[in-house]
Order: sequence, then C-alpha cells, then structure tokens
Amino acid sequence: MLVGLRPGLARLGASLGVCVLLAGCSAPPAEGVPGEGPSPADERDVTAVLETFYGAMKTGDTAAAMQQIAPDAVFVESGKLETRAEYEANHLPLDIAFEKQVTGKRGPWRTTIQGDAAWVIATTEFDGTFDGGPVDFVSAQLAVLTRNDGNWRIRSIHWSSRRR
Repeated sequence: MLVGLRPGLARLGASLGVCVLLAGCSAPPAEGVPGEGPSPADERDVTAVLETFYGAMKTGDTAAAMQQIAPDAVFVESGKLETRAEYEANHLPLDIAFEKQVTGKRGPWRTTIQGDAAWVIATTEFDGTFDGGPVDFVSAQLAVLTRNDGNWRIRSIHWSSRRR
C-alpha cells in the first residue's frame, strides 16, 4: 500500500502505476501502411518461409528446410527443447519420413506481425499410415519468425497434437 494515502487513493495510484507500466511495455505499431498494420507483402514473405520449410520436408530437401531456420532457433515438442543442430540431426529426418508417408490438411495460417517479429499459428489434420501404423490426429503449430537484413527466418516452432 502507498504510505500516507487513504486506501481508495492508494488503489487508484497503484492502478495508474500498472496502466503506465503496461503502456510502456506495449509493442510498437506494426510496419506497413500507417494505420493499416503490416503490409500484405510482409505477410506473404512470412508465410512463404513456412511453406518453403514444410514443402522441403515433404520433398526430403534437408538443406532447403534448414535454410529457413535462424542459427539460434529452438524447437519445442512433447515437452522437449531442441537446438537447431539437434533438430537437424535428430528430429528433421523423422519429420521428413512422416511428411512423405502421411497426408496433412493444414488450416489457414493466422499471421501477426509487429515490426521485425512475426508469429504464425495453424492447425493440421493428419491421417493415413506411418511405418505401418494408423495416424489420425490434429497438430497445432506456433512459429515465431524474425526479420534481419530484410529476410525472415524461423526462430522457434512449437508443435503439439491431440487425437481426433
């Protein structure tokens, strides 16, 4: 409690302090046309990075997939964290094998861009057979990208899934 103030004024002072703090922490306005948010070109560029990444997995092109990923990227799945190197060595080969065998139907990308940061959310429904076993689940993906020197790169992807 603020010392020397009546309880009502102390709450008001504390509330105003929180509002000022939150206002100072808000994100800068998105780039693009003033008042209109990020440009459609930015959204297309961000989505293109993800489409290239997932497309490279589908065709088994490890180099093209890894080219979309920032050097300090971290992947999150099943309660585990993987560095870029760990993902490339351990997880990407499994993702490629999976993508080659199973059909996925991705919902629309929901893209948010603030300055040089973007986050993209989508769900994908998978069904088919993988290594002889049935597959039937929905995966949610959250990808975080940043723009450096005009190029967007994946900084993190978090995957989670549930049975249908």
